[in-house]
Amino acid sequence: MIEAVRSILARSGFYVSQPLNMRGISFDIVARLDNRLLIIKILSNVDAFSKENAEEMTILAEALEASPLLIGERSGSGEIEESIVYSRFGIPIISLRTLADHLLEGVPPFIFAAPGGLYVKLDGDLLRQMREMHSISLGTLAEIAGVSRRTIQMYESGMGAMIDVAIRLEEFLQRPIVTAVDPFAPPAPRAKERRTRPRREMRTDIFGQEVFRYLTTLGFSIQPTVRCPFEALSKDEEVVILTGLGNDESKLVEKAAVVQDIARIAERCSVIIIERSGSRTNIGGTAVVGKDELRKLTESIRLYELVNERSEDDRGKSR
Repeated sequence: MIEAVRSILARSGFYVSQPLNMRGISFDIVARLDNRLLIIKILSNVDAFSKENAEEMTILAEALEASPLLIGERSGSGEIEESIVYSRFGIPIISLRTLADHLLEGVPPFIFAAPGGLYVKLDGDLLRQMREMHSISLGTLAEIAGVSRRTIQMYESGMGAMIDVAIRLEEFLQRPIVTAVDPFAPPAPRAKERRTRPRREMRTDIFGQEVFRYLTTLGFSIQPTVRCPFEALSKDEEVVILTGLGNDESKLVEKAAVVQDIARIAERCSVIIIERSGSRTNIGGTAVVGKDELRKLTESIRLYELVNERSEDDRGKSR
């Protein structure tokens, strides 16, 4: 399934990362087309998708200005049907066929599942314009649709409608008012208290705590990650840096390659911070910075320049 998803994305013009063949990671691939960045998890049975996975994907999506997406085949209640957008813990879910139809055939989904059944999105502005243009009262339209006046007002404000209601409205108005559902819509902003609330899983060793403290002193906000190939997202007003921590020499090369691949697609900086600086300043395009070097920096821009310089060094060698 992962390769099928990668193929569909690539054929539709996306730049696609390599699959993350790592256990316990919250996503499988990232993909970019112009300004649209997708963070994608792929599962045969979407019931295996946990709340912790959803929260991690949402955090990443917010920080990277991306859209999270889950692609699956079935759940405990049956198959993931074509042309329908489902959701789990706030993450949109579509089938492989829906993805192909949307990207390769230009046929977007028009139905979304929500508690109570299947719904469609209405063009609320057009509904209001048609009602006012033809001097149709709220009461009349409510009677035609079989709903309350208040519900009509909510449709005009963007609330979804049951499919049979939408059909009755379109037949009466003699005008299509149903709009496509965007499975790539970015997540709704979370409440501030939820974004800043500590998570019990966010724990690291003494080395990691020291690194995060130095980064915070430089003015970065640190969002530790749990189910990612990197340990944190370090962000200031200008940049977001995918930040890995490395003490295990045997795993540094693999980690650097994965982090660099994600950073390349996401168009972000990447860095791995190690205990002590040495002769190695980058690994496969990912800058390597020693904790001792980090401690000497006094401004966030200096870290950004150092990371960029060391990444450029590697690109220069490859040329």
